[in-house]
Amino acid sequence: MPGFIGRRLAYLVPVLIAVTVLTFLIAALLPGDLAIAMLADEATPEKVAALHREMGLDQPLVFQYLHWLGGALAGDLGRSVRTGEPVLSAILQRLPVTLELMLLAQLIALALGVPLGILCAVRAGGAFDRLVTASAFGKLAVPAYMLAIVLIYVFSVRLKLLPATGYVPLNEDIAGNLRSFVLPAVTLGFGEWPVLMRVLRSDMIATLQEDYIAMATAKGLKPWRILLVHALKPSSLTLVTVTGINIGRLIGGAVLVETIFALPGIGRLLISAINARDFVMVQGVVLFVATGFVLINFAVDMLYGVLDPRIRLGRT
Repeated sequence: MPGFIGRRLAYLVPVLIAVTVLTFLIAALLPGDLAIAMLADEATPEKVAALHREMGLDQPLVFQYLHWLGGALAGDLGRSVRTGEPVLSAILQRLPVTLELMLLAQLIALALGVPLGILCAVRAGGAFDRLVTASAFGKLAVPAYMLAIVLIYVFSVRLKLLPATGYVPLNEDIAGNLRSFVLPAVTLGFGEWPVLMRVLRSDMIATLQEDYIAMATAKGLKPWRILLVHALKPSSLTLVTVTGINIGRLIGGAVLVETIFALPGIGRLLISAINARDFVMVQGVVLFVATGFVLINFAVDMLYGVLDPRIRLGRT
């Protein structure tokens, strides 16, 4: 296992370096003067010159990158030009909201996708399989913002069961917090289950045709034990991969969902920074999110080694 982790870390470092370079270039290669774009109507020569010195824009591009990277490694992502707030502090303050939204959405997606994938694999080609598969393809055609509008209209406007917007902190009211997350989490998670279901269904169908499954059946093992113990684990590798990749989709969806439901998360912070031309904040948020996505995929690689020993021994 240590050798497996070492090999994956050797791949991780170049990827993280590439992430920092691309994130830095978001602002560095914008056309025109970045300081003037950030200051907008307040761009006097004195303020522009002061912002150049503060951000190191008067230095060569390589030195700008190294200075910015050194600050990022030390936890200094700069300060918001609009509010003066440290970028990292603003991100960490809003991070729990986005993490809770993504966690609930992922749980909803797995709670729907995994059981439906197993049932469709067991009844492959049957009426239930065709119905669920058709529903999955239909759901993929529905954009998240449309589902959000429908949910708000039905559960907030018509039935008045759930709040349409707003956020209640978890430490203030657990029930109120969960109520404020129901519609956003369903909006985000309901779009992910079709992919998980289709992937697990395909792998389970192939696994159920293996010889050791036939042997387990011949031994008289209970069907649920064959499915959950002998078939589900080897069929979960692709599911784990897709779940890890879906984190990126959830982050992208969180930007839209947090804006629609007025949740004070990282996605809404990013939209506010873009609208305010606060490129320092945009740069910091993008770097934080991209680095988190890379580290999550690294964790998924580690999970491969747990699920299949052949992977960590380098035999696949």
